[in-house]
Amino acid sequence: MEATLDSTVQDTELFRLAALGDHGSLGELHRRYSGILLATAFRVLNNAKDAEEVVQEAFVQIWEKASIYDVRRGKPLTWAMTLTRNKAIDRLRRVQRRNRLQEEIEQEAQIWDRVVEHDSSDEAAARETNAIVRSAVIQLSDDQRRAIELAFFSGLTQQEIAQKLDEPLGTVKARIRRGMMKLRQIIGPEL
Repeated sequence: MEATLDSTVQDTELFRLAALGDHGSLGELHRRYSGILLATAFRVLNNAKDAEEVVQEAFVQIWEKASIYDVRRGKPLTWAMTLTRNKAIDRLRRVQRRNRLQEEIEQEAQIWDRVVEHDSSDEAAARETNAIVRSAVIQLSDDQRRAIELAFFSGLTQQEIAQKLDEPLGTVKARIRRGMMKLRQIIGPEL
């Protein structure tokens, strides 16, 4: 207990000397605290490089604010660890904010790429294809058209179509097969 008290008194004196501009005292604080401050920053950031940068920033702030350190508010090491932890949290928030912005930019770019890909010539071709397919589907028998619409436009399986239409599975399969063959004959090489 006496060693801890002695260490706190020594650290408090080092803070007082640092506040007066004594570079040697800051060097001694660095020697005493750098390991634990690095561990504190690393625990928050989980990145060694960022943790090292935060510790450097913390020592700059210790140098600049040593004069406002108040021994009645806690031990010097506790003050330095709190300062480092707060700096690490600030860094983590900046990185997360930067990552969110980057993701938003990438999403907007993807949307823009999709918009650019679907220019007017693509839309005209798609409308023409849809018109050809629609006119061909209309020429099918009602049973074939219904089965094909449920399969391709509603995304149902053949088993689900059979249940929905209350028809045997073999009948549904035959209607779809015959309907597809007729569509190929109607549409031909156009698509």
